[in-house]
Amino acid sequence: MTASFIADAAQLARLTQQITAADRVAIDMEADSLHCYREKLCLLQISVPAVAGIDDAGPDVETASSSRDQRSRPQPRDFIVDPLAGLDLEPLRAALEPREIVLHGADYDLRMLRRGLGFTADKIFDTLIAARLLGIREFGLAVLLKRYFGLELPKGSQKANWAKRPLPARMAEYAINDVRYLLPLSEKLQAELDRHQRGDWLLQSCQRAIEQASMSRARDEDELWRIPGSGSLRGRAAAVLRALWQWRDREAQRADRPPFHILRNEHLLEAATTLASGGLPDYKYFSPRRRQAFWEAARRGLDEPESNWPVLLLRRGVRPSPDTLKRTDELRRRRDKAAEQLGLEPSFIAPRSALEAVAANSARAASLLVAWQRELVGLSA
Repeated sequence: MTASFIADAAQLARLTQQITAADRVAIDMEADSLHCYREKLCLLQISVPAVAGIDDAGPDVETASSSRDQRSRPQPRDFIVDPLAGLDLEPLRAALEPREIVLHGADYDLRMLRRGLGFTADKIFDTLIAARLLGIREFGLAVLLKRYFGLELPKGSQKANWAKRPLPARMAEYAINDVRYLLPLSEKLQAELDRHQRGDWLLQSCQRAIEQASMSRARDEDELWRIPGSGSLRGRAAAVLRALWQWRDREAQRADRPPFHILRNEHLLEAATTLASGGLPDYKYFSPRRRQAFWEAARRGLDEPESNWPVLLLRRGVRPSPDTLKRTDELRRRRDKAAEQLGLEPSFIAPRSALEAVAANSARAASLLVAWQRELVGLSA
């Protein structure tokens, strides 16, 4: 098998023709979050069921696995779309919109598709959710492909810079392998779900995944600088950390690099602690301009009046009543019994936080649990 690389309008038009002739397509993508401050969609991998009479869309990209896994039945056709080639991707978005989209671990991909392509899925098949509904405990894509097809996928390129052009063959192989087997995998998972009469459970959970991915995540400016480990800092040290975090964020935006490329979190914490106790940390790899900006930020933090020092955020909840605790225990007991009978992970049926919230306020059940989950813990569907 080979993958066709889509980098011009004519190739994209042929691809959209193939997508339009199919009921469902598989999608994966690669972005450059490990290399840029402003994450962008760098590759879009698409696998389309073979349709008789429709030609391939673009030039083939040979990969090391191209000759493996030949089947007598028609194989899906695989494509790599280059979003960085300056193409108008609106025809692709329109072609995908009414199709069922097969993905593995949908949340990130759906959010990235919405941000990078303006695309919101109407129906999905998440192979990760499907595997968990079958009680499979190891549900990474590589593990599932080994389980169902005996495939050992080559590793590497996960942390590569996906904006690199021309795209090396090894990176193309890694990228296409993430989508190449999703359609046949989804068929096997669907057959098992149907045998266990859990197909409707998948529909419910996938619809909830679409809804959650469509929600915008609000940024709390007073939370952003509170990196792991920041809770141990108090007073002036916390004020310095906040100032240094803001400096690092500006530097990362200016350089279009991830913040950890400027200064890692553990070094940020060390610098704040050292400065607050009178020390002078130095980073010799900083340019003169960056070093000057670092010291200016440190001075702002040190000079903050005590009235402006960050306050420790205490996440105080309302102590649950005896009735709420009793209700939580009852819900947990029902969940655990159902999990044992069905061979499912208890936390997948309902996480503890959801049980506690529902026990305190039953009106939240529909927003926290889908119908099959509510049924298994004894709530009205």
